[in-house]
Parts: sequence; C-alpha cells; structure tokens
Amino acid sequence: MPEVRLVGPEGEQIGIVAIAEAMRLAQEADLDLVEVAPTARPPVCKLMDYGKFKYESDQKRREARKNQVQTVIKEMKLRPKIDPHDYETKKGHVVRFLRAGDKVKITIMFRGREQSRPELGIRLLQRLSTDVAELGYVEAQPKQDGRNMTMVMAPHKGSRPQRAPEPAGRV
Repeated sequence: MPEVRLVGPEGEQIGIVAIAEAMRLAQEADLDLVEVAPTARPPVCKLMDYGKFKYESDQKRREARKNQVQTVIKEMKLRPKIDPHDYETKKGHVVRFLRAGDKVKITIMFRGREQSRPELGIRLLQRLSTDVAELGYVEAQPKQDGRNMTMVMAPHKGSRPQRAPEPAGRV
C-alpha cells in the first residue's frame, strides 16, 4: 500500500501514513492534501488550504516584481564638430539622465569625410566621460559601428535614486 510522509498544517511532522489515511485527515480538517516533494522516498505531502497558499504566493511574486528596478537606456546623439554651447546642452541632458539613475548611450554620427577621422569622435566621447565622471562611469568603451561611434555610460552603483512617476499629460 503506497505511503506518504505527512506534514500538518502548522508544519509539524505527523509521520508516514497511507495515502487513504492522509486523504481522510485532510477531509476531516477541511484542508487540501498537497504533494510538496514528489521525488522524496516516501513522497512528502502537506495538509494546507491550497487556495490560500496560491493567493499568498501570488502576492509575494507581485511584491517582488514591484520592488525590482527597470533599467532604462536613454540615447544622446552628437556630431564630431559640435558647437561648444550645443555640447554643454547635450552634456546637461546626460547629467540629468545619470542623476535619474538611467544608463546613457552616447552616439556620435559621422557624415562624409568625417568618417575618416574617428579620433575626433573618440576625443569627444573621452571629454564627455571626464566631464560627467562624478555621476557615472563608462560601461562600454567607444566603438565604431559603420557611420556611428557609440559609448554607454551608467550611473555609479550607490547613487541610484527612486524613480519619480512620469508626469501626467495636460488636463
């Protein structure tokens, strides 16, 4: 006759009993008989309210999902021959993104003859990374990808603020 190791509703060990006896105990206690370790010898079953168990595990999963952080990658596009004022404006955007805890992908777009001077792009990306070094670090070094050169910067680990909710549109 098949037997199971039975665990009570409070986690107490009842012992090894026949399946029919375990089913009878579950009906008397108005609980479900749930197999928790099918590979054990003998299998382990527990007396519990399965609906309540499912509800509580769903609540825990929802809570865990709410607490996890979404990684957002913002993109900033530059040109090799950028005006100093435009550079400061774009740098301000990068600073704002890093302060908000987002990663920033900086792309330098080359056109025409600019493609033969990738050192201009590398110099610009290095300048930007040193200008915002106190807020973030270079996660992916500059690399040429066809007409574009990209670099990824991420905020420093300890400085991740809680993301504020997005503002609603006009009413």
